[in-house]
Amino acid sequence: MTHGLVLGKFMPPHIGHLYLCEVARRMCDRLTIVVGTLAREPIDGALRHAWMREIFPNDRVIHLTDENPQQPSEAPDFWEIWRQSLTRAIGEPVDVVFASEAYGQQLARVLGARFVSVDPARETFPVSGTSVRLDPMQHWRSLPRCVRPHFVRRVSILGPESTGKTTLARALAEGLDTVMVPEWARHVLEARGGSLEGLDWSELVRGQIASEDAIAREANRLIVCDTDPLATTVWMDALAGGCTPDLRAVAESRRYDLTLLTAPDVPWVKDDVRYLPEGGAAFFSACEAALSRAGRDYVVVRGDWRERREIAERAANRLIGQRT
Repeated sequence: MTHGLVLGKFMPPHIGHLYLCEVARRMCDRLTIVVGTLAREPIDGALRHAWMREIFPNDRVIHLTDENPQQPSEAPDFWEIWRQSLTRAIGEPVDVVFASEAYGQQLARVLGARFVSVDPARETFPVSGTSVRLDPMQHWRSLPRCVRPHFVRRVSILGPESTGKTTLARALAEGLDTVMVPEWARHVLEARGGSLEGLDWSELVRGQIASEDAIAREANRLIVCDTDPLATTVWMDALAGGCTPDLRAVAESRRYDLTLLTAPDVPWVKDDVRYLPEGGAAFFSACEAALSRAGRDYVVVRGDWRERREIAERAANRLIGQRT
């Protein structure tokens, strides 16, 4: 039984890493993937480990958190440190080391293993973790589904009732060839016939967050959210006598790269889950105050439908062009 090893930071995992691990899996009987992380690195190590476990559920994926030196120049006993660290973490002999980097040859030597070099020139998949971190939008197709929510740009649309939020969200998502997160509260309230009696407001927040995070895996660089949990806090203040501190804390901790705030300068249209026919201006002001308290930037969307869409598209396109 041949035991193979792949060692990496996977910061983040990308298509080149997947290729390396897939080749290794096919060239040995058992594969161990070691995710080596340091506390100071820009992407949380536990998250990277979780990503690799999800991507490779049938392989052994180990999280190595030892604060080892990263270059031989940092310590005279560099290779002995790594030999001891990996031997302890893996707990069994390694027969083959697979790597795209030159260090793999020396690593194999100190582990008493054979070395297999996989695409060292990066000709098959010309991408690196550094390039992804610098410009994830440019390398979006190189990211596995589970990694995309970490880098996706999030656009939220808030505002009073009947100001075109859903229509705008659909148009924006379609125009940018991405996905939209629908308003979770709408289908909950429609199923209740619009009644607010006994409503579990926390379920609206949990449902919205869960839906957003699930749909973000299918995003094309940007995701458009038809509302977000902060809107629920404004609705609770307006209709339920105030928002609970725990829900407000959850809502204010959610981060969005852009919020579009729709102005109440269009006619109000009645339906079974609209409650404030005369309250558009007050609700708009409450949204502005909530956004300010949460420290979120926003763009006001107003005018006719063409103007609203143009404002939204300009703001979203600027966002996609930004680097992290």
